[in-house]
Amino acid sequence: MTTSAPRLRVVAATPISEELVALVTSIEPRVDFVRDQDLLPPMRHPGDHSGDPEFRRSGDEQARFEALVDSAEVLYGVPDEKPEALARTIEANPGLRWVQTMPAGGGAQVRAANLDNDALRRVAFSTTAGVHATPLAEFAVFGLLAGAKALPRLQSQQARSEWSGRFTMGLISEQRILIVGLGSIGRETARLLSLLGATVIGTSRHEQSVPHVAEVVHPDELAAVAGRVDGIVVTLPGTVQTDNLLGEEFFRAVRPGASLVSVGRGTVIDEQALLGALGDGRIGFAALDVVASEPLDERSPLWGHPLVLLSPHTAALNAAEDRLIAELFARNATRFLDGEPLINRVDTVEFY
Repeated sequence: MTTSAPRLRVVAATPISEELVALVTSIEPRVDFVRDQDLLPPMRHPGDHSGDPEFRRSGDEQARFEALVDSAEVLYGVPDEKPEALARTIEANPGLRWVQTMPAGGGAQVRAANLDNDALRRVAFSTTAGVHATPLAEFAVFGLLAGAKALPRLQSQQARSEWSGRFTMGLISEQRILIVGLGSIGRETARLLSLLGATVIGTSRHEQSVPHVAEVVHPDELAAVAGRVDGIVVTLPGTVQTDNLLGEEFFRAVRPGASLVSVGRGTVIDEQALLGALGDGRIGFAALDVVASEPLDERSPLWGHPLVLLSPHTAALNAAEDRLIAELFARNATRFLDGEPLINRVDTVEFY
């Protein structure tokens, strides 16, 4: 008597194209990928996992959607990208075993769902960390170069049609850069900076040696090293431990004129402390792809600050993102079926 190979019932809880469904099942044929495209909001652009905000389901359609996600062993995405919908689904579906979140910082969605310990033990969660490493590392280098090459001054002079006298610019190859967080984004940033000749200091609570990083320090030592770096790149996720990690103490210690780039989560930086540092010249330029509360309040002084470049949390977006996420999910599905540890499994104590 033969036993049929195990299969995995995956339900799409967030938009995914038929092309990518076919890609997942070609990589891992044991996946049964269930979806109803009529119940998923259309995507407006790559990486638009919430879909068109104008999309609405009728009462009957919502009931069908919930019945579908409640039948899943695995969810591809958090339902409608809403933590409260995740909590509802986990409570209603005792057979749910794994949720693949779409953001690299998907642990924040899990934390916001306020799940009890039984749910956190029963269901595994994974993120897309690593998929966004290259585009965000490129943005980090772009921001550091913009600071070193005096982008705000150049833009201001051009707006005034002013051909000034010559002035010196910074050299990344002569700079020491602090990378706050040596996950996949931080490591890729370090690699790119090493190609430009920069000296990299990185923060980690655990590791002592990281490729392309000259010195690894504990996050508790941030203020101690702030005074000897020319640029700072923040890549950390948003957790209780990282909230306002870069605050008054850190910015007081920063070497005047340092550049700051933020590509992790905006909650890592105390924005009032940052504004103070911009005001007195300790931060000479800031490139922010993320802010503490998004979208940024129209009254925020960051909008009009001459030393700030704002990007609307879009630096990670690129045409390959959805394919890379689907490929990562397929690899994880194989690991899940074979009883191997998931890539990027969420730590349900610190939620990263």
